[in-house]
Amino acid sequence: MITEIFYNPDLLSEIPQLWGNGLMLVIACIFVYLAIAKGFEPLLLIPIGAGMILANIPFSGTTDPNGFLTTLKNIGLKTEIFPLLMFLGIGALTDFSALIRKPITALLGGAAQMGIFVTLILATILPIFSLQEAGAISIIGGADGPTAIYVATRLAGENLLGPIAISAYSYMALVPIIQPPIMRLLTTKKERSTVMENTEVEIPRIAKIIFPLIIILLAALAAPKAAPLLGMLAFGNLLRESGAVERLSNTAQNELINITTILLGLTVGGTMTAAQFLNIGTITIFLLGLVAFCIATASGVLLGKILYYVTRGKINPLIGAAGVSAVPMAARVVHQVGQEENPNNFLLMHAMGPNVAGVLGSAIAAGVLLQRLG
Repeated sequence: MITEIFYNPDLLSEIPQLWGNGLMLVIACIFVYLAIAKGFEPLLLIPIGAGMILANIPFSGTTDPNGFLTTLKNIGLKTEIFPLLMFLGIGALTDFSALIRKPITALLGGAAQMGIFVTLILATILPIFSLQEAGAISIIGGADGPTAIYVATRLAGENLLGPIAISAYSYMALVPIIQPPIMRLLTTKKERSTVMENTEVEIPRIAKIIFPLIIILLAALAAPKAAPLLGMLAFGNLLRESGAVERLSNTAQNELINITTILLGLTVGGTMTAAQFLNIGTITIFLLGLVAFCIATASGVLLGKILYYVTRGKINPLIGAAGVSAVPMAARVVHQVGQEENPNNFLLMHAMGPNVAGVLGSAIAAGVLLQRLG
């Protein structure tokens, strides 16, 4: 191989690119290490890391026009099948009971979407991105990987798909690191120690069945472009709550979402070649994604503070941080921070309300972006 490289002019021209491939292989190994050793979203980072490794092995042909990873991309990303199947599985896994019990927490999920629209403005100001690309980048603030992929495919094409998807999934994995400092900065110890009343009201099954159907109809009126995402979410939830198709519900919750996660991770990782990743645009996308995620967290917490005072201390403002769409990681982080201040504070189920509202909110925000920019 060494002799071939030095005596073949075509291969000789590839030598600078090999350094980039080597760096990408190192980054991929870091992803796998963080997933295995640190437990940072292993279901996502291991397939993504494996895809990056396959894509950056020199002369492997995996990203050629007829290569393995290119074929997966054409089948699952360009057709938008993978993110839609992910939403089907998420719907089957989601319990909307916490949101139905406390509908007011939907406001917190809506407030967290502020990160998307502030980042849209910031990205638009920069001369290196078009308006459509800025819209695709801004959706990182929703902390929802499938939604970010869906919007990026529609608005930015495959050039920015990899950086946007990796950024979204990276910040989802880093929720336990990014969110707690923001939560502590914006709240007092008294606010964080607030114990919320547990209202274990039994939700009628008919209400659980009707709720997602109403959501999809209302969202379709406000943002028709969000209908595919929310439609699959509602369909998955209908399988779960109907009680009539347990086999289909179990398949959507387990086999289907697991297979899709593997294929989606490999495909996203496969878009992360050195040529597309190692540039100023990618670094800027990661910085904008961080800004979007921080603003989303802060917006939810600040509205939580307002609700804390409006309800005279009945709502812990920490649950506003769960308004981002990282389910259920954000809700778990809220619970942990609350227990650090007060061991009797059990916020997990309360935080699930804004958390699932964030899933709906990010999908609706995606529909608005696609409606206006697509």
